[in-house]
This record gives sequence, structure tokens and C-alpha cells, in this order.
Amino acid sequence: MEALINAGGKGTRMGACGIEKPMQLIGGVPAITHVVEAMRAAKHVHRILASVSHNTPKTEEYLNDLGVETIRTSGEDFMMDLHESFEKLYGDYVLTCPSDIPLLKASVLDDVVTSFKPSMQSMIVMIEAPIVREMGIIPSYTRDINGSEWVVSGISVMDRKATLRGDYLNEELLFTKWRELAVNVNTPGELERARRLLGSV
Repeated sequence: MEALINAGGKGTRMGACGIEKPMQLIGGVPAITHVVEAMRAAKHVHRILASVSHNTPKTEEYLNDLGVETIRTSGEDFMMDLHESFEKLYGDYVLTCPSDIPLLKASVLDDVVTSFKPSMQSMIVMIEAPIVREMGIIPSYTRDINGSEWVVSGISVMDRKATLRGDYLNEELLFTKWRELAVNVNTPGELERARRLLGSV
């Protein structure tokens, strides 16, 4: 399956720190490195691309040095960027992932891909909210589903052609307890927590 790393956003919640969010050091390397390495090690990911924009020129340069294909998008709107990226891909389904999940592992990505069935059209990966809190992260948004509290991980699988057509997609949810997805680095506090979990800056 093709995998798309979303790395072109403005990262406004991180504040004016002068460093692009995907390039923030976590565990001694830029945050996006952890995502790239997990994808490269995943058995069911056959092609890796990353969407970048004028917001993330250093990220684009870094990814090109790593040998990762990049797609330049507007960087103004997530769905617009997604459509622009999907137009450059060719697979029926795409695994999408943010650039800022530093604990991500290949095994998790493989489990996501094998859990997806074409009849689903789209599948969003959810994490149990208490697990996110146990990792020291306060979720900015949660969803109450069947009496339990869940957090959107940012990882999904989507029908590429249907998305480009503007079709309404069935939204299937994959409920997990994967700690590897619990830390999504959007704020300075989450960045500090991720650095502590990985043992160094």
C-alpha cells in the first residue's frame, strides 16, 4: 500500500519557535525521521511519499536527502493538500499519517493495513483516551463512542479515487490501545513529553 506522510502544515500550535514542526528534534533526530523509519520497516507499505509546502522547506530538503519522495502542496488547508497529494498517487487505497508521531512502529502500521478491508472505504484509527492520558498527554479533542472516550490518532486508510471524486465515504473506526500512537506532537508541552519518553532531545 502507498503511504502518505502529511508534513506541509503551518504547525501553529507549536508557536513561533523558528523550527518547522517535522524538524523538531526528538531522540536526537527530526521528528519526521521516526515516521519514515517505521514506514520503511513496515512489510505492507510499498511506497512512501510526503506532502510538503512553502511552510516546510527545510522538511522538504531533509526528506529529499533521505530519499523520500515529496509532493509540494499549497499548505493552506488539510483537505486541499490531501486532494493535491492523492492526484499524484496511483494506488486504490492510501495509508495517511501525520509527521509527528515519534513512537510509531512498523508493526502498528502493518496492523492498520491488514485491518483495512476495501468494503470499508475509509478507516480511522482511534486510541483509548485513558491510554493517551497515561502517557502524559492531555487530548485536545475526544469522542464519546458507546460510552467510552476515544482520541483520533491521525492515521487513516482512504479510498483514493473516491476521495478525489468527492464521494461520501463510509467511516469505519479501528479501536486500539496502541501506546505507539498516543503521543502526537502539536504543542511545546507534547514536544517536551515526547523528548522525555525517547530519553533525549
